[in-house]
Amino acid sequence: MNLKNFSLYIVFTMFSIGTFAQTSLLNAKSAADIGIMPLEQILIKAEGPIPYGYVREKDILFGIKVWENISLSEKANEMYLYPLEESLNEGGIGAKSLFKVLLDGIKSGDITEVYDDSDFKRKRNLKDIEDSFVKVDTLDAGLEYLNAGEKVPDEYIQRTELTASDVKEYHIMGMWFFDRNEGQLKYRILGIAPVVADIYTKGSARENYVELFWIFFTDARGTLFQNYAFNAKNPLNPVNFDHLLNARRFSATIYKADNQYGNRKIDEYIKNNDLKRLFEGERIKELIRNLEDDMWNY
Repeated sequence: MNLKNFSLYIVFTMFSIGTFAQTSLLNAKSAADIGIMPLEQILIKAEGPIPYGYVREKDILFGIKVWENISLSEKANEMYLYPLEESLNEGGIGAKSLFKVLLDGIKSGDITEVYDDSDFKRKRNLKDIEDSFVKVDTLDAGLEYLNAGEKVPDEYIQRTELTASDVKEYHIMGMWFFDRNEGQLKYRILGIAPVVADIYTKGSARENYVELFWIFFTDARGTLFQNYAFNAKNPLNPVNFDHLLNARRFSATIYKADNQYGNRKIDEYIKNNDLKRLFEGERIKELIRNLEDDMWNY
């Protein structure tokens, strides 16, 4: 780089810093300054999510996979549901619902590891899953055009598309394991799935809820890191979804775990007894809580 180009680089850098330095709502000198992303936010987003460390198989002394249900009807989990429409926080950072973040990531091609279930064997693309969240019907008045071989006017076509408000819960699958190399109990999310009203039974008396798709979590981390949830406790300090999920900032119940019953769900081997199912989930939680102490005592 010659001296002239280097000088231009320095000038441009200083100009950029000056441009982004006065973006706080309280520090803005004019309304035009509001909504520009602060420099520190640009640097944070540029760094990306913190990479997971490599774990050798022989260093895992104990591990158990668990499937959990994050109910969006609980207040502790409302940051994954709202806002139903994208909104802007101070500094121009857009807050989205988790469902919109995942769906936008799939549509843009940023998220490609999409599967039928948590076994991650049958891969799906946008075209495969589109029928699951979009339904197009022709009204009776439009059938005449269809039968005549003519184009059906738009007013006779009804399009239904699932939105964030249709998401009832999220299912996550992860592993708790004791890392001998670091001498501590760790948790890592492996997959996440939105549970929505089946678009073909939505609004009917037999409305059914299904897992729309499963995403291999590592593939979605970049997208989750770049998108923010609305922080009701401090709206001026939004938190990205990658941090929220990895820090386990949610309330969840275990509905499935590695077990001697072929990894069946709890409600499949404990039938017609909600209290026993609850106790079984708590038993698994207690096993995980005692895992680290048991390893040290061993």
